[in-house]
Amino acid sequence: MRNILFILCCIICVTCCGKKELVTKQANLKLVSSVPAKGSINVLSGTQKINLVFNQPVKVTKASAIKLNEKPVDEVDVSVNTIVITTILQPGSTYNLFVPKEVITNATNTALEFDINFSFTTKETTVSASELITLSPSSQAQKLFKFLKDIYGKKTLSGTMANVSWNINEAEWVYQHTGKYPALNCFDFIHHPFSSPGGWVDYENTSVVENWWNNNGIVAAMWHWSVPKDMSESNPTEFGFYTDDTNFDVSKINDTNSPEYKMMIKDIDIISGYLKLLKEKNIPVIWRPLHEAAGNTNSYPGGTGWFWWGAKGAEPCKALWKQMFDRMTNLHELNNLIWVWTSENNDPDWYPGDEYVDMIGRDLYNLSSASQVSTEFTKLKQQYPGKPVS
Repeated sequence: MRNILFILCCIICVTCCGKKELVTKQANLKLVSSVPAKGSINVLSGTQKINLVFNQPVKVTKASAIKLNEKPVDEVDVSVNTIVITTILQPGSTYNLFVPKEVITNATNTALEFDINFSFTTKETTVSASELITLSPSSQAQKLFKFLKDIYGKKTLSGTMANVSWNINEAEWVYQHTGKYPALNCFDFIHHPFSSPGGWVDYENTSVVENWWNNNGIVAAMWHWSVPKDMSESNPTEFGFYTDDTNFDVSKINDTNSPEYKMMIKDIDIISGYLKLLKEKNIPVIWRPLHEAAGNTNSYPGGTGWFWWGAKGAEPCKALWKQMFDRMTNLHELNNLIWVWTSENNDPDWYPGDEYVDMIGRDLYNLSSASQVSTEFTKLKQQYPGKPVS
């Protein structure tokens, strides 16, 4: 009888233990670690990934609710128990990441215990006036920049602009009339929507640029950035770059889901491909994008940006410049560029920052005296000390 009672007790114990295991609660969803960690300093700037690691697989219910300095983050991906946030970080800046607890859930749709809220600081970038802003610039770019600095304030270089696009026609005109070629020729990616191999303009055919460089000419390039005149058209055939010629909205640079953002990124990648062809030929390029952005915004009441990239004011334009710089230098690894920011009248609030600019340019039209040019030159030297002005 005692044996029977013992066996029954064992069965009961086993059964109870089994039930206890079945009703054991799942561990609360928690953040285990993050990169960067809370309070980190000297975090690298540029395009970076913020990793949030949890104690179990997770889902994101509303990515737009994840904020970095009170703005929605650029891109959110989930890999099992890790959330990866891709964003662009500026140097010498403090960032606060905030994730509401209800945004992160586990497999049973149970939310986080607490909000995620922590700060970190990026490394300050100190740019020497004697150095190019691009990390590990090509030896050719370094030599060209040194040459420009060595003659700065001592000599003047002559230059011509391509006749609309991809040629040295104006330089040839100068040679015909003077017997000498100018030192510099600037090319233009103005027709990039129409460029095609063997077509009337083909930016992949770099022979004219190669010949200019191989004959000791300095290469510069700019970009009258043509976009669809009407962004509502699925297959646009008309393009423009003046503010009045297109409804393209540059402020969408902050909206990664917008058609404008996607087109800007696509075009930057296309032009980067053309510039990479010159990099592969060891040709440095004085690169002058987003020129004259402020237009006459600060010249008189009611003034506006002449081009679409300046039509919405300084902040979207600067954001586009920084996005372009980051993508060209970090993603496409273009280390052959010398970056020139072109000032207009009284527009220091449009300046992207010392860490994004190698040289300062100034376009002057219809000035009646050399003293006026000198005044503009002196003003820019004082506003941007250490940056060569051209």
